[in-house]
Amino acid sequence: MVTKERAVQLVEDLLAREEQESPWLPKAAVCDVEQHALGWLVRWQSVEYIRSRDRAKMLIGHGPYLVDGQDGSIHHIPVTTYVGENWEELYLQQVKGVRPPDPLVAAVQALVRSDGTMAAMRHLRRQAPLLTPRQAKTYVMALRAGAEPPEELVSLTRKPEICPPLPITTLTGPTQ
Repeated sequence: MVTKERAVQLVEDLLAREEQESPWLPKAAVCDVEQHALGWLVRWQSVEYIRSRDRAKMLIGHGPYLVDGQDGSIHHIPVTTYVGENWEELYLQQVKGVRPPDPLVAAVQALVRSDGTMAAMRHLRRQAPLLTPRQAKTYVMALRAGAEPPEELVSLTRKPEICPPLPITTLTGPTQ
């Protein structure tokens, strides 16, 4: 488990490396740390702003870093993603590889049990018109067998996002 002090040290080390690599950028420092279920949210700002509180010296639009509480890896959450509702889910999907829930699986399983395979396939095709009849059959047969449908089929059941959030970027890997 990564402590608050360790999370701050990791981000300070990252900021120092970035300062060496890009000396023309304003010097930055940690200004706030918040514990989160996924680790530590570390906010940073220009040193000049932290000292003076002069808004003209403030860096804007960068978003916090998440220091993963398990492995100490550092991830940048773009500000537009952070102020959205589901950045945690996005982190779990993009970084941890957690499969998002299938929006149709419960209804299709219930139809298989109550009305049979064909009714479940018809419902599935109405709800997810991108699925071909063969794909719908594969999806339903997986559920009938007690398995999860393949991810490539589940991805066709999700509504595409009109304006998807910016991705979370991994800046450093797990620490030792």
